[in-house]
Amino acid sequence: MSPLLLTVALVLMAGIAAGLIRVAIGPTPSDRMMAAQLMGTSGIGVILLLAPVLAVPALIDVALIFSLLAAVAVTAFTRRRLTNHGD
Repeated sequence: MSPLLLTVALVLMAGIAAGLIRVAIGPTPSDRMMAAQLMGTSGIGVILLLAPVLAVPALIDVALIFSLLAAVAVTAFTRRRLTNHGD
């Protein structure tokens, strides 16, 4: 089962790399924000996949904390965007 989990983790890391490119060249701030959220979600997935492979259950707690921080990041991105445009 480990090779399957590692393969899926590699696919998710490829998604993170694609998201990094989108953050760098994204034409609009919304594209950059969505790419950053994709990277965060994929990172959480990678951590959750690596937890059983590495036999470190604490990684699940780290993933949960990152998911909570992702919700805060969405709020911060949204508030910053609304503040900059006066909407």
